[in-house]
Amino acid sequence: MASGKPTTTPISPEKQWHSAFPAPESTAAVITRETFVSWLQAGQVPGKDFVLVDVRRIDYEGGTICGAINLPAQSLYATIPTLYTLFSTAGVKNVVWFCGSSKGRGTRAGGWFADYISSQNDTTMQSNVLQGGIKGWVAAGDEYIKLMDGFDASVWKSS
Repeated sequence: MASGKPTTTPISPEKQWHSAFPAPESTAAVITRETFVSWLQAGQVPGKDFVLVDVRRIDYEGGTICGAINLPAQSLYATIPTLYTLFSTAGVKNVVWFCGSSKGRGTRAGGWFADYISSQNDTTMQSNVLQGGIKGWVAAGDEYIKLMDGFDASVWKSS
């Protein structure tokens, strides 16, 4: 994506979904649950002061963090220029990505977005990955669970 324009390649069924796209060149910053919650406590507003992106697809069940938008990683790459335009036009300074553990899809999405920010010579926006993902969020206890939409405890019992 160095040119600032993502491209896609057809994917065969035996390959990983992300093999159709280049590996990220950048590593997004890691944000802890505690730091993220401090933003909320300081009055920062999801969608205005930051954007929180849940990149899970079929495992979106069980709820998500309040204020998150769901943009599945499998269809994300080609939309990055549009997302960047929307976020930068709105004045968003931080985009926080997460998946189940933030070790796969969340990290990859954060890296892709960091690559795009860099390709635009933007020094005001930052791409972040939520440490531990949604599984870490739920495992951290009631303080975090109360900050979820659609929480379903039965889904998390098997995790």
